Parts: sequence; structure tokens; C-alpha cells
Amino acid sequence: MPPLVLTVAGSDSGGGAGIQADLKTMLALGAHGMSVITAVTAQNSRGVQGAWELPEEAVRAQYRAVVDDIGVQAVKTGMLASARLVETVAELLADVAAPVVVDPVGVSKHGDALLAASALDSVRTKLLPVATVATPNLDEVAQLTGVVVEHEDDLRRAAAAVLEYGPRWALIKGGHLPGDAQAVDLLTDGDEEHWLRAPRHDNRHTHGTGCTLASAVAAGLAKGLPVVEAVREAKAYVTGAIAAGFALGAGIGPVDHGWRFRA
Repeated sequence: MPPLVLTVAGSDSGGGAGIQADLKTMLALGAHGMSVITAVTAQNSRGVQGAWELPEEAVRAQYRAVVDDIGVQAVKTGMLASARLVETVAELLADVAAPVVVDPVGVSKHGDALLAASALDSVRTKLLPVATVATPNLDEVAQLTGVVVEHEDDLRRAAAAVLEYGPRWALIKGGHLPGDAQAVDLLTDGDEEHWLRAPRHDNRHTHGTGCTLASAVAAGLAKGLPVVEAVREAKAYVTGAIAAGFALGAGIGPVDHGWRFRA
């Protein structure tokens, strides 16, 4: 049986991010993906035209249906939309024995808000404390901690601020830092530091990168890999997916989750 990974996130009707990107990533990495849908978005390559969160009871029922029957070996969270859903999911995850990867999704690739401002405190105090690995990008770091990252040296300060909220590891994604040569991320638990560097590809079609990276980390953890190794493998996978990202519609296209099969 393949490793079992559960994603708790929103649906992207355009297929580039969210639940759709998560499940594609898990399949590409040899895991069986399962889902708890928290919200439905009307979304395409140009942006998010609408978003509707699901009732708390629907989220609970999906989660219990999967966990109580099939079980999970890793969980990944994405778009949770509201404080009510953040707190519901955090409560559910508090009792799970599997590692949890928290992608604190706040804004879409196109700049559309995917998390209510009123939910930020719930993310800080309820969700991050149950995370094995938290994977914020620089905008999400600023939202959650107030730390503004402008240079590579600022990543340490950002990681320290995120770790104060309780995740075991922080993976600070530096892909939005200026510079053409490399995309650098920092993974740390406050003691160990691992700097992850990869070539920066000149490709605007990068929709779904955050979802893909977090799901790839979860897939690695479900296979039993240590955190550092799971993150390194996930970084390599998403780098290849970004390089192969393709045009779709009139806006920003998705990364290619199947790039290894076409290499």
C-alpha cells in the first residue's frame, strides 16, 4: 500500500493550486492522496473570482470519514479561509499521531485574499503549535509575525519569529527575494540550519508552487523520511515542476506536476 497523505485545503477550479495541486503532487511522488475540502473557489489563470467556505460540520465529517477508516501517515493543510475553520482543523489535528505540514495560505498567486484577517491570530495560536513543519512564504511571514524579509540574512529572523508560535520546524520560502541566480529557502528548528538553494528558472507559470512544496514535504514524511530529507526532496521536486510550468488560459499557468514522467 502506498503512503497515505491527507490534504485539508480549498479547491481550485482551474486545477493549478489547492486540493488539485496537492493530489497531483502526492500521486507523482508515490503517495495515495485523500482530501478534506474546506472551501470552493471559482478560479482560473487570471485570479480568484469567488470563494465559499464549507460548513464546519462538513469539514469534520470529511476528516473523520478518512481518518477513522483509512488512516493517515501525514497531513498537509492549505487554505482554511476563516478563524472558525482554522480552529476546527487545529482541534482535529491535535490528536493525530502523524506529522503535520502547515502551509499558512493567506494570499493567492494573483494577490487574492484566501484567509480572513480575523483568522491570523487563530493560525498563530491554534494551528502553528500542531505543525511538524510550517512553510510560509515571505508575504505570509509578514502577515503572521510582522517581520519583513528583504535580504537573505533576514530569513533567520523570520524563522525565529515563526518558531515562537510552536511549530517544530520552520521552512521559510525565499523564492520572492530579489536576485536572478538562485531561489533560497531556510529550514530550521531553532538549533539546526539547512539552507536550500536551487536554480531560479525564468518562467512566469508558477501557480501552485506553495501547495506543491508543502504536499511534497508531507509525501516524504509519510514515507518515513526525516524532516530534512523530506524537505530536500520536496525542494528538488518543486524546482523541476517550476522549470516545466506551462501556459494555461490568459494569465499565470501552473507548475507541471508530472514533469518527471516527461523528462
